[in-house]
Amino acid sequence: MAGEDHHHAHVLLIEDDPGDALMIRESLEQAGVPVRLHRVRDGEQGLWFLGQAARSAPGFPRPRLILLDLGLPGRHGLDVLGSLRADRRLRDIRVVVLTASRDPRDIRRSQQLGASAYVVKPADFDGLAGLARQIGAMLGLAGARG
Repeated sequence: MAGEDHHHAHVLLIEDDPGDALMIRESLEQAGVPVRLHRVRDGEQGLWFLGQAARSAPGFPRPRLILLDLGLPGRHGLDVLGSLRADRRLRDIRVVVLTASRDPRDIRRSQQLGASAYVVKPADFDGLAGLARQIGAMLGLAGARG
């Protein structure tokens, strides 16, 4: 399948907080979710990565899923989501908004822009482990441990 190598799905994490990024990576690994996680630190980098992937540039695999923080430096996550949905080459990629925001306006706007899911970042590793299993199920990936 395009966007896959050696039975691993590619996932793009757009997250500025290194601690959150590490916890997400570790929770996916511990849950046995077979993904190749690519991380960028802001919305501009995320859109650049995805533009490269859309052109099949070497080293920039097309992700099956994007985990998108909203509170990014520079370009806000909702702007990134809007740009993704406006690009015919990228609009079919699933996007899970993974954020600290509980603001109903952010939730509503994410839904309007076509996010696959809106998830408030779990406060502890157990919550992240459950999220990792849900991501594995969403991607239809075998091997996720409970």
